[in-house]
Amino acid sequence: MQTEATVASTATSTQGSGRVFGILFCVILMIGAVYAGMHLINDLSIVRTHSAAPFVLLGIALLIALGFEFVNGFHDTANAVATVIYTHSLPANLAVIWSGVFNFLGVLNSSGAVAFTVVSLLPVELILQVGNDAGFAMVFALLLAAIIWNLGTWYFGLPNSSSHTLIGSIIGVGLANQLTAVKSGTSGVDWTQAMGVLRGLIFSPIAGFLLAGLLMLLLKSLVKIPALYRAPEGNKPPPWPIRLLLILTCTGVSFSHGSNDGQKGMGLIMLILIGTVPTAYALNGAVSGNQVSAFHQVSVQAQQALSVIDHGAVVNGNPRDIVTATLQQRKLQADTVPALSALIADIDHQVANRASLSAVPQDQMSNVRNDIYLANSAIPLVLAQPGLPQDQASTLKAWQDIGKKATQFIPPWVKVAVALALGLGTMVGWKRIVVTVGERIGKEHLTYAQGASAEFVAMGLIQAADMYHLPVSTTHVLTSGVAGTMAANGSGLQWATVRNLLMAWVLTLPASILLAGILFVVLKHLF
Repeated sequence: MQTEATVASTATSTQGSGRVFGILFCVILMIGAVYAGMHLINDLSIVRTHSAAPFVLLGIALLIALGFEFVNGFHDTANAVATVIYTHSLPANLAVIWSGVFNFLGVLNSSGAVAFTVVSLLPVELILQVGNDAGFAMVFALLLAAIIWNLGTWYFGLPNSSSHTLIGSIIGVGLANQLTAVKSGTSGVDWTQAMGVLRGLIFSPIAGFLLAGLLMLLLKSLVKIPALYRAPEGNKPPPWPIRLLLILTCTGVSFSHGSNDGQKGMGLIMLILIGTVPTAYALNGAVSGNQVSAFHQVSVQAQQALSVIDHGAVVNGNPRDIVTATLQQRKLQADTVPALSALIADIDHQVANRASLSAVPQDQMSNVRNDIYLANSAIPLVLAQPGLPQDQASTLKAWQDIGKKATQFIPPWVKVAVALALGLGTMVGWKRIVVTVGERIGKEHLTYAQGASAEFVAMGLIQAADMYHLPVSTTHVLTSGVAGTMAANGSGLQWATVRNLLMAWVLTLPASILLAGILFVVLKHLF
C-alpha cells in the first residue's frame, strides 16, 4: 500500500528537475513581486501625507491578506495537483508550477465579481467606515481568524474549505459588531445575502459527490480501457493518453480555482487599500472621460425615473442619512426615493465634467465612493417594488452597473500578488493534503478514472459558480467528488477520514464565527 513516503518519493526521484523548477519558480516570484511593488509605489505616489503610519498599516495589512491566500494554497490548490502527483503523471515540483501558472491565468481572467459578492456580506456600516478603527479591526479580525483555522486543519491533513472559513469569519465580525454597536440593521449580518452564499457552499459538495459518481459509472460503461481503472503501480507514470487526461483535468481545476478562490482575498485587499490610502484606490481611475460623461447622462435619467416614482416629492433632511436609515431597516421608507434621487444628483455634481474619476479632488474621493456604495445598495430596494415600469428599472440598473464599475475594481498588480501567494502556498504545503485525497478517502487507492472524474466535475461546478458570482469551495467539491467516485466504483470509504472531513466541514462555520467575533472585539478596543 502506498504511504506518505511513497508520495514523497515522487519529489526525491526528480531532484535534478526539482532544482530547475525551484529556480524557475523563484524567478517568477521575483518578477511578480517587482511588478506588484512597482505598481503599488506608482499608485501611492499621488498620496499626500507627512505621516508614515498609513503606509506601515498598509504593509502589515497586505502581508496578512496575502498570508491568507498563501494558506489558502495549502488547502485548495493542493487539491488541484493531488491527482497528477499521486498518479505520477507529473513530478511534484513541475505539477505545482504547472498548477500555479494556470491559477495565475485564472486569477487574471477573473472579473472580480466573486470578490465583491464576498465583500457584500460585510455590514454596510463597516464598509463605509473601513478607514477608521472599526474598519481596520474588521479586516484584521476576519483575516487572522481564517488563517488560524486554515493552519490548524492543514496541520492535521484535513482538506478544509477556505471559503467556509472566510464566510464564517465575515459572519462572526458582523454578529460581533451588531452586539457591540449602538446602531442596528447595517451593523449586523445581511442574512438574505449570506444564505444565498451558504446555499452555494452547501449544494456544491453534494453536487460534486453525485455528478462525479455518475461520471465514473458512465466511463466504466462506455470506455473499455482497463488501465484507466487501475491504481498507480509504484512510481511508474500512466500511459500517455491517461496521463494527458489527468494533466488536462488538473489544468482545468487549477484555472477554475484561480478564477473563483483567488478572488476571495482580492475584495478584502481592496478594502485594505481603500481604508489606508483612499486617495489612490477609492475610485477607479481607469474610468475615462467618455465613461464619466455616460455616467452623467445615466444619472440625469435615473433622477427622472425616481421623480416619476416619488411624484416629484422634495427630500427633507440629509439624503445620505435618510438612505443609510433605509438600509438599516432594509425596506423603503416614505422619503427614501426622493433622498436617493438627491444623493445621485450630489454624486453627479461631484463627478460630472471630470476628465476621469482620478480627477476627483482627493479630499472628496472617499465620500464619493461611499455615496455610490450607498446608492447602489439602496437601488435593489426600489427595484423590488411591484409594478415598477421596465424602462425605469432598466435606467436604475444601468446607473448601478456604472456605479459598480467606478467602485468595484481590482488592479492587475493585486491579481498578480494573489496568484503568487496561492502558488507559493501550494509549493510549501501540498504534501499533507495530497496524501489525504489520494489514500485516505477510499479504502482502495485512487485510480486514474476516479481522479479524472472528480477533477472534471470540480472544474465544471466552479466555472458554473463563477457565472453566478458565487464563492464555492474547491476543497469540498473535489474531495466530495473523490468520495463519489469511490462509492460508484464500490471501492468503499474510509469512514474515519470521511468523519474527520465532515467534522471539519460542520465545525468550520461556528469555529470561524466565534474566533473572528472574539478577535474583532479585542482588536476594536486595541485600535
